[in-house]
This record gives sequence, C-alpha cells and structure tokens, in this order.
Amino acid sequence: MNYLAHAYLSFENNETLTGNLISDFVKGKKQFDYPAGIQKGITLHRAIDTFTDSHPATHHAKTIFRAAYRLYAGAFVDVVFDHFLADDEQHFTDESLKEFASNTYTALESFSAYFPERFAAMFPYMKKQNWLYHYRSKWGIEQSMGGVVRRSAYLNESDTAYALFQEHYKELKTCYLDFFPELHTFAQEQYHRVHLTS
Repeated sequence: MNYLAHAYLSFENNETLTGNLISDFVKGKKQFDYPAGIQKGITLHRAIDTFTDSHPATHHAKTIFRAAYRLYAGAFVDVVFDHFLADDEQHFTDESLKEFASNTYTALESFSAYFPERFAAMFPYMKKQNWLYHYRSKWGIEQSMGGVVRRSAYLNESDTAYALFQEHYKELKTCYLDFFPELHTFAQEQYHRVHLTS
C-alpha cells in the first residue's frame, strides 16, 4: 500500500503514523534507533506490506502492470489501491479526506526530528501538493505514478501505467474491494497486538 493507506492504518496514533510513513526509508536494524512508539509503526508498516504482497487480489492487480513494468508493478498497484481507498465511501467522504490529510501532515510535523533524510526531503512536497487528498482524483493518480518513475532507478515513463489504470479501472477496483477489508482487519489486529503486549 502507499502513503494514504499506511497513514489510515495507523489508527490515529501519531507515533505509529510516523513509523508507518517513514518505514520505507528505514532499513533493517536501523528501526531500533527510534523511540518505541515509532518502532511499532515501522513494524506495522512491514506487516502490512507482507500481507499486501501475499494477497491473491494484489497478485492479480500486478499482472496488469507487470509486462510493462516488471518488478515495479507492485509500486503502481500501491498507488492505484490508494486511489480506491481515497474514493471509498466506507472510509472517506471528500471533506473527511481533506481533514484527514491536513491532520496527518500536522501530526507528522510534530515528529519531524525523526524523519530520515530522504523522507525529510520529500515531505514538504507531499504536504504542499497534498498527495493524500489528491489520490482521490485521477489527475492525482497520474501525478503519483509520475512520482514512482522519478524515484525509481530504471523507469523512464508512467504514461503506460496511467493508460493501463484507465483501461482496467473496474478490474482494479474489484481487486481493491476483494483485498482492503481483509487488510483493514489484519492491520487492526496487528496494531492491537503490538500495543497490548508492550
């Protein structure tokens, strides 16, 4: 999953949120350099990613992008699933998503001293361009797919990914609907297990 889902699946705990959002920039045992609450967010992020990567609906969604993008297919699926979450009335209205995005940026700023260098460099753009809210629009997804390419080592275009997203929109939405309720339940269980055993 991408940034919106990881933020949402932090269950309004700001330390968990911070760890969940910075996790991709924290490698291996570097996790233990952070305060306990942030460590829990990193652990939750990694559990979410493992669950996501092993789910049959994710595997199916990746096949849509794999021929064109090979190992990066999963990165595009992450962006697509964030779009469907942002547009999912079971979780967000337009106004509640705006509020959630604003609250998330404010919460993260209070823990900015713990940002890894690469996340610290990226965060101002995330906030200024309101990535979390703009996942709701197809324009925002097009921009996010461009971001995948900019952060990659081997890709040079995202137009194909966006065209595939539009062409297979209903199929991808079905994948999301088959997947996200199970992820939400899993993440809740992981969150409560980690916090109750500490």
